[in-house]
Amino acid sequence: MKMSRRKKSGAKMKPPGSSALNDERATLGWLRQMMREFVAERAWQKYHTPRNLAASVAVEAGELLELFQWWTTDEGDRRKRDLMADAAFKHAVGEELCDVMMYCVSLANAMDLEIAPTIAAKMAKNRLKYPPEKFQGHYERPLPT
Repeated sequence: MKMSRRKKSGAKMKPPGSSALNDERATLGWLRQMMREFVAERAWQKYHTPRNLAASVAVEAGELLELFQWWTTDEGDRRKRDLMADAAFKHAVGEELCDVMMYCVSLANAMDLEIAPTIAAKMAKNRLKYPPEKFQGHYERPLPT
């Protein structure tokens, strides 16, 4: 993919349509390109193999889970009411969540995998596997067929 002179100079990508970034304005394409540029600017492509990226997703998911480690069910129920008010905890969760998501996006880039249609196909499969009339308000692992 050719990069414009502006992008080669290290200028940061701007989100499409606005200077105010939020989930409504950012696209998967923009996020994917931002990750491609970040990796290319550091010549890290040789490290961004599917195996390394999948391992990195697992490592970062572990770091995200660590923030909730050792919570009892009662403590988790009590704490979740307070989480939205705890800016430092919310920030820490956001940082780890972003690490997981950035590695997932980089894995999609490395595999040349289109994220949106893959999610749509998986959700269609899940809708058939877990019909709402059978799984309303509860989950039961389906037996293998």
